[in-house]
Amino acid sequence: MLEEISFGGLLFSPLVLYAPLAFVLSFVTRQVLYRSGLYQQIWKAAWFEVGLYICYLALVVNTLGN
Repeated sequence: MLEEISFGGLLFSPLVLYAPLAFVLSFVTRQVLYRSGLYQQIWKAAWFEVGLYICYLALVVNTLGN
């Protein structure tokens, strides 16, 4: 179960930290795909990016969650 993060007396969802981390991971992966030339092989790039972000978010929550 995910627990709230207390910061200055306010409680925040852990997704406030997990979502940007997943975004950074997906951004790095997209940059690697751009530089290697594999990004042009993707048929629906927008759907791929959304799916990549969701997979990284699930990985981060599974790894860093309690």
